[in-house]
Amino acid sequence: MLNIVFLDSHALNPGDLSWEAFSRFGRLTTYPRTPSHLIISRAHEADVIITNKVHFGEAEFQQLPRLRLILEAATGYDNIDLAAARAHGVTVCNVPAYSTLAVAQHAMALLLEVCNQVGHYTRQVSIPAADDDSASSYWATSPDFCRWDRPIVELTGKRIAIVGWGNIGSKLAQLLLPLEAKVAAVTSKPQNALPDGVEKIGLEEAFATSFAVSLHCPLTPTNRQFVNRDLLAHSRRGLVLVNTARGGLINDADVAAALADGRLSAYCTDVLSQEPPAPGHPLLHAPNVFITPHIAWASQDARQRIIDIMVKNFQAFLDGQPTNVVN
Repeated sequence: MLNIVFLDSHALNPGDLSWEAFSRFGRLTTYPRTPSHLIISRAHEADVIITNKVHFGEAEFQQLPRLRLILEAATGYDNIDLAAARAHGVTVCNVPAYSTLAVAQHAMALLLEVCNQVGHYTRQVSIPAADDDSASSYWATSPDFCRWDRPIVELTGKRIAIVGWGNIGSKLAQLLLPLEAKVAAVTSKPQNALPDGVEKIGLEEAFATSFAVSLHCPLTPTNRQFVNRDLLAHSRRGLVLVNTARGGLINDADVAAALADGRLSAYCTDVLSQEPPAPGHPLLHAPNVFITPHIAWASQDARQRIIDIMVKNFQAFLDGQPTNVVN
């Protein structure tokens, strides 16, 4: 019987989903969270490890001689040293495309929050006016039928540049086009591989000419912190930056500085370079930041798809034809 250990199961399944599908493969032990000093003691007898964020490098693989398969419970796998896994005979399989619409929808929601200020206005309506001792709200004290103190922005005719033309980036474009935005893509794909209404442009042009730039590329050693002071210095003043990809794609201090001086008018993100962030993280105290706590992927439907795809990855590995192998 195979020994299967899930080291950080809580985010995927806090209790609203079932692990039953794994029972046919062996014995599953789940830990809601695993700090680094407990990785080996919990996984030393594991044939298969399931994880999302637990780090595995050469030191860990050396101490896990039974390990043959890691099922990454996500699309990203930068928590795993793939070369070390390969050297120790460990296959690593990820879960692609499980949250395409969920993350694209979240990116759209962040962008629309900047444009429509729904959160701001709902808070305003529910908060009594500063000079009113009654329960009257900001709207109730208005002399007009409407009351607004921040501009409402339409996306029609505005260039929205999508950096990375994968499943999520292309899905976001599908959501933007009906709003008559001018969608552009920063991608290695040729123009003739892009759909009608999407223009291929370069990275610098995207930052220099767009109303908003939305990041949808994986984090790699070559693009870490590519959104930095140098790139932002040449961006259009007032640019809106959206990031539902990886926090490490940006330089936190440089983005915070660009927000402070108005180079960026807003930074909308579901991801940070450190998760959860330290209290002194520069973006927590920067102006015009819209941060959600890495929840874009977490709809129940998307989380169930993760389990379903991991089960298929497991079965394919046992059949000798592994799928979604990343190493």
